[in-house]
Amino acid sequence: MNPIQEYFYRIDEPERSTLLFLRKSILESDPDHITETFSFGLPFFKYKKKMLCYLYYSKKYKRHYVSFYHGDRLDHPLLIQDGRKKFKILLINMEEDLPVEVILNLTEEVKKHIK
Repeated sequence: MNPIQEYFYRIDEPERSTLLFLRKSILESDPDHITETFSFGLPFFKYKKKMLCYLYYSKKYKRHYVSFYHGDRLDHPLLIQDGRKKFKILLINMEEDLPVEVILNLTEEVKKHIK
């Protein structure tokens, strides 16, 4: 198993399936330009080799989240800055429908800020 597969394997269900679906959705949203790497022990998504977003778990909120680079330039009511300078996070509630459209729209917004 590669490190990205190991990362997801360590997550319990149903969170694992939800995050794998989100991962697939992000990668398929722009397969020619979005790639996945494993940095700092986390799955990172890059757009044309520049940072786009990553997945992680918040101990503070006890939820998984998507963290968006250039989040300081994004304005969306679901995003939380929480003391970060360049990133904003979107918490994922496993009890509700996954906001895939919102997440993909936010990745499109971030791509506009990548040179």
